[in-house]
Amino acid sequence: MRASGADLLPVAVLAGGLGTRLGDIGRDTPKALMPVAGEPFIHHQLRLLSRQGARRVVLCVGHLGDRIAEAVGDGARFGLDVDYAFDGPEPAGTAGALRQALPLLGEAFLVTYGDAYLRIDHTSVQAAFEAQNRPGLMTVLQNDGAWGESNAVYDDGLVSAYDKRVPPVGARWIDYGLLAFASSVFRGSRTPDLSELCSHLASAGQLAGFAATERFYEIGTPDALLEVDELLRNAGRRS
Repeated sequence: MRASGADLLPVAVLAGGLGTRLGDIGRDTPKALMPVAGEPFIHHQLRLLSRQGARRVVLCVGHLGDRIAEAVGDGARFGLDVDYAFDGPEPAGTAGALRQALPLLGEAFLVTYGDAYLRIDHTSVQAAFEAQNRPGLMTVLQNDGAWGESNAVYDDGLVSAYDKRVPPVGARWIDYGLLAFASSVFRGSRTPDLSELCSHLASAGQLAGFAATERFYEIGTPDALLEVDELLRNAGRRS
């Protein structure tokens, strides 16, 4: 479900990863094109974004990005205007990819990952970002180690500490996979890594938070891929 209201800000989808955790099945196929419930995963993700109110999506692609562009096209079949930002000959990193895409995204935008399927009200996340008056927002899930190692300290609308590599003391939350930013954040930083950028924002008291209430799904490993396949097949049978 999504709250009523205006269309979403532009959504950047980070879809340039190499898919190394998928092993051999990801060697020649980008994660975005992994078959899930009978079609490429990116098709499910784009329909989800459209249902959530997205109208403009920028796919940040690298590894086999031309094949992703061929499978998606201009996005019209999903009710979207889809554009592409290509890494170039070398991977740009997650923050670097967003920095390159800024001319296509405008002054504020949402960010999600190309392997994530997030059943969260994107409109409410956007409203929280706009109300907090901070340049960044991270959605978080109370985790306590259930879905991987907890890596965030969150309380009362603020992520006060975040570190994906060395989790901060007292971390009970995990980054959920949907973020929002003012573009000025990327113009003022040269780090290529989005998690490092978020860590700096949290340390400076500039990373707002939004608590998700439902678990996230992703296709980054073979087991996770099978789980999402079952989820979406069951959803199709119910519709």
